[in-house]
Amino acid sequence: MISNENFCATLAERGIDFVAGVPCSYFSGPIERLTREGRYLAASNEGAALAAAAGAAVEGRRSAVIAQNSGLGNLVNPLTSLTETYGIPVVVFMSLRGWPDPMQDEPQHAVMGTSTHQILDAVGVPHVTMPATATDLGSVLDEAEVFLAARKSVFVLAQKGAVEQHRASGAAPEAAGLRRVDVLRAVEPLLEGAAVVSTTGYTSRELFGVTGSKSHFYMQGSMGHAAAFGLGVALRSPHVPVVVLDGDGAAIMHLGTMSSVGAAAPANFVHLVFDNGSYESTGGQATTSRSTDFAGVARAAGYASARLCCTVGEVMDALGAALRGAGPHLVVARVESGGVSAFSRATAAMSTSDIREGFAERLRSEERLRDS
Repeated sequence: MISNENFCATLAERGIDFVAGVPCSYFSGPIERLTREGRYLAASNEGAALAAAAGAAVEGRRSAVIAQNSGLGNLVNPLTSLTETYGIPVVVFMSLRGWPDPMQDEPQHAVMGTSTHQILDAVGVPHVTMPATATDLGSVLDEAEVFLAARKSVFVLAQKGAVEQHRASGAAPEAAGLRRVDVLRAVEPLLEGAAVVSTTGYTSRELFGVTGSKSHFYMQGSMGHAAAFGLGVALRSPHVPVVVLDGDGAAIMHLGTMSSVGAAAPANFVHLVFDNGSYESTGGQATTSRSTDFAGVARAAGYASARLCCTVGEVMDALGAALRGAGPHLVVARVESGGVSAFSRATAAMSTSDIREGFAERLRSEERLRDS
């Protein structure tokens, strides 16, 4: 295992003084340290991270990206049309989810886990695989140097356990605030009759743990796309209320979807964003939500209403009103970060096909009720 000390010190020795990325539990140690040292930019998504790193490297200095292979798709456009086209070399540290054995990981990682190496080969981008037994980042980067010298970006692919992870101090939170799970328990009766889409991570875990429903759409993976998925549902089923349960990090990842929602203006669309200022499921790294006014963005994008809530009662009032009036509506629930979730993923109890079919049947049954 490569220690955080070795990882960060080696970057500095190699002149890599700018690192942009998105959260990843495999790299939680270096991200935490680089953030404390002021050398890390929390990017909205993987493509933006690579573009920022390219901007930092264009005049000859070195930069790097940290990401998961689950987000490789977000990287492909700036990789092929920016860094490779303009000859701006960047080191991309990417965790290998679903590899070498996809059966040992969650289902959302199976396709990319078995395709990452082939995708990079197909676009002609060199890569080095960091084994879990590695102890020194320098020897790994030595393999990458020949490609960087040729002005080629290079991917350093990390297996699980190759890099030391960050361990939280265990200190008690400063104050107890509004908990997402309490909000979910309170609003469950309001969701009856609605088609519910929940974002990846702990939001979906807690929704399934609280409701046990097999007719909600629990999105695993596809981070940042719950709102777009819900928008498609709302436009195709205009008489069924659609409630999207989102997270601040996920909403920021593809914030432009809010503009699409506002432009399409589906009257049956309700967007509930849980804002805890962190990426909980990858180690609690900070999002940029504290400088982002979601309600202000929604109003400017054309949502019919937008409200920030700090209590369970406020959320229930806002959600109830949204479900009664023509939307689209945004409800932001400012919640605390709760650390590691006590709930299991929905796919521990059912398959992704079960989730799809259960949700589809929910839509069909609600439409039948409204037609009868």
